[in-house]
Amino acid sequence: MALAKILGIETEYGITQLQGFVDPVLASTILVNAYAAARSGKVRWDFFDEAPGRDARGAANFDAMPPMVETHLANTVLTNGARFYVDHAHPEYSSPECASALEAVCFDVAGELVLRRAVAAASQMRTSEFDFVVYKNNSDGKGNSYGCHENYLVDRRLSFDAIVAACIPHFITRSIFIGAGKVGSELREEVGNEIPYQLTQRADFFEELVGLETTVKRPLVNTRDEPHADPRRFRRLHVIIGDANMSEVATFLKLSTTALVLAMAEHHALPQIDLMPADPVSAFRQISRDVSLRKPFALKSGRLVTALDVQWALYEAAVNFCEQEGLEMLGSDGSGALCLERWEMVLSQLERDPFEAASTVDWVAKLRLVEGFQERHGLDATSAKLRAIDLQYHDLRPEKSLALKVGLERLTTDEAVREAEIEPPLTTRAFFRGRCVSRYQNSIDSANWDSVVFDLGSDPLRRVPMMDPTRGTARETSALFDQSPTAADLLHALES
Repeated sequence: MALAKILGIETEYGITQLQGFVDPVLASTILVNAYAAARSGKVRWDFFDEAPGRDARGAANFDAMPPMVETHLANTVLTNGARFYVDHAHPEYSSPECASALEAVCFDVAGELVLRRAVAAASQMRTSEFDFVVYKNNSDGKGNSYGCHENYLVDRRLSFDAIVAACIPHFITRSIFIGAGKVGSELREEVGNEIPYQLTQRADFFEELVGLETTVKRPLVNTRDEPHADPRRFRRLHVIIGDANMSEVATFLKLSTTALVLAMAEHHALPQIDLMPADPVSAFRQISRDVSLRKPFALKSGRLVTALDVQWALYEAAVNFCEQEGLEMLGSDGSGALCLERWEMVLSQLERDPFEAASTVDWVAKLRLVEGFQERHGLDATSAKLRAIDLQYHDLRPEKSLALKVGLERLTTDEAVREAEIEPPLTTRAFFRGRCVSRYQNSIDSANWDSVVFDLGSDPLRRVPMMDPTRGTARETSALFDQSPTAADLLHALES
């Protein structure tokens, strides 16, 4: 059976201020600290064993610059097991580890709620009035891009070359159903040229096939080898190529189809036909700019295919694989069956008429808004008003967000999202982390993905490792918490 696909999403949010000078680092810091003070208290992040420069290819290229670890910025662990912090100039919410795509969608949407509450908490601070606006998107329209990164647990025995071979065809073509949509282009050499609309916000910013960087020379496949788990057993595939989705169905498909492709790679069950593009970066940009979904690109073999052709081939392989191996690796909540159902549905809709997918695919929903506004007002395709529509689609303010007004289908409920803001997932080690933060906050020195560090006062700091993301679940540890009114009791119970 394939390794359980533990997964999660890290989202960097765009931030601005309605009045006055905008210092995004200060604004992000205010949001993180305001939320921590108002909702969760503050447990600092433990940077022990952080190694963003470790490269899955072995010795890294000397020209490669690993991401900077900014240990001095606001950084806290939430009671739901998530991390909320300042990453460069953005507030970032990193969801807790989840055991299914459906669960991960709920905790991703809970991140939107965290940001809304953070803005509200900042606005109530007496020292000043902060009129921040936060956007769940990926570019500022001025040539700057920020990420929505996915993470997947992968078997260490799977070679990185095999991961690249499996992921490149999927990553560049899945944008037909996970793209968030974009008015225009931000490539310097194309400014002024007419590129009215794209499927994805990220295609403009990727330049390499594989690499370590995340902010410059962005690669289609990121090589960071930082498993946050037992490195002898696990990899963590850090995916930087996806858009931040307002559509819950798109987020679900992004996570579930990628998890399934990785499971197929582990079992050597991918299609036995050539699906590797001759020029993956160029193909990614071409796919992004083809709203008809009909323009073919060349494979290494010389064969011409469309993004739909590649996705249909992957889908059919996935059906055969799941008939052989089952769906358990995608979770026990029905995520696997729903993945196959919705994958086939969205491909069929896009093949017939992309506008059939307007309730589930962000780029389609946004394009319908943009074209309607353009036609009603007789605007040129390069009008700044259309870029404003683009941005407002991602506005997190309920009264302003256009995404909340276009009838996007939901997979979550308001009640489940409110619970996910506070309570951790039951099915991964995030349960243990979240429960420790909520119950023993005053006795915790710090925490990170793979450990919690306790400070009992008189004793030395005590680190509790969590090197297996599938352990530390509610089923395994709830009784320990019930029997442990204090952190000292918990540590004693763990020892015994």
